[in-house]
Amino acid sequence: MTTQSSGAEHLRFVKGHGTQNDFVILTDPAAALDLTESLVAALCDRRRGIGADGLLRVVRSAALVERGVLDRLPEGVAPDDWFMDYRNADGTIAEMCGNGVRVFAHHLRASGLQSHDEFTVGSRAGARPVIVHHHDAVHAEVTVEMGSARMDGDSLVRIGDDVYRGVMVDVGNPHLACVVADLTGAGLAAVDFSGGVLLDDEAFPHGANVELVTPAGPADQHGRLPAAMRVFERGVGETRSCGTGLVAAGAAVLAHRGDAVGTLCITVPGGQVEVGIRAAGATLRGPSVLVAHGELHPDWDRLD
Repeated sequence: MTTQSSGAEHLRFVKGHGTQNDFVILTDPAAALDLTESLVAALCDRRRGIGADGLLRVVRSAALVERGVLDRLPEGVAPDDWFMDYRNADGTIAEMCGNGVRVFAHHLRASGLQSHDEFTVGSRAGARPVIVHHHDAVHAEVTVEMGSARMDGDSLVRIGDDVYRGVMVDVGNPHLACVVADLTGAGLAAVDFSGGVLLDDEAFPHGANVELVTPAGPADQHGRLPAAMRVFERGVGETRSCGTGLVAAGAAVLAHRGDAVGTLCITVPGGQVEVGIRAAGATLRGPSVLVAHGELHPDWDRLD
C-alpha cells in the first residue's frame, strides 16, 4: 500500500533544534505542498521518518491565503513576510512555537532567504519580530518578540498520582504553568510524564501545554532569576524545551513572587534560555542549531 502523493518525494529538508526542541524544516514558498496530518506525522516520526517535535514550513504569507490554508493574514503579518507554518509532531496545527521561531529565523539567514538580522516572522499567533544576534551555517543566537503572556486564572493538572495547581497562560497558544516552589531539582527530574497529563476539559477544550517550574535561587549578577522547568506539549508529549512554555513559566514565576516584570534564566533539559517579561510583551533569547540537510527519497512514505 502506498500513501497518497504529497509532492514531497524529492523535497529537500533541514533538521534543526532550539535547546533540543527539534524540527524538520521544509522550504515551500508558494505553499505547493499538501501538508496532511499523516504526512507531517510520518516525517516527524523518529523511526519511520526524519524525527522531530514538530515541522516548520517556510512559506510566503500571501501564498497561504491564496491556497486557502489561512482565511486571512494574522494581525501584523504582511503578505510578503516569511510565515512559520508550524505543525505538531502528530500533524495537528499549532499557533506558535518560540523555539521554532528562533530556528526558523536562523534558517532564513543561513540559507540567504533573508538578508537582514532584524525582520518579522509571520505566525498564526501574529507577527513575531526577531533579532539574529549572530549566525553561521550551524549555530546562531536569536531573540524573538513573543507578544504578551496573558494570565486567565487557575486550573489543575494530574500527572501520575500527583495533582498540581497552575496558572492558565495564553502566549498565542494555551498553557498551564505550575510553579512548585518546594520542588528540588532532583524532584523535578523524577516527575513521570510517561502516562501523559490530565487537564480540565472545560478550562482547556483544545488541550494545552503543561509546565512544571521551580525557582532555583536568588538573581544572578545580571539581575536574572534562575529557574528550572520541564514541559509536556500537547500533540507531542514531553519535549526537551518549549519556547512559549518558557515564557508562560517565566510569567508564572514572576506572578508567584508578586512581580509583573523581570528577566529569568530558565534551565530546561535541552539547555538554557533568557526570558524577559515586560509590560509591553515578552522576549525569548537563546540558541539555534542547524544540524543537517538532505533530500527525501522517492516513495519514502510507502507502507508495504
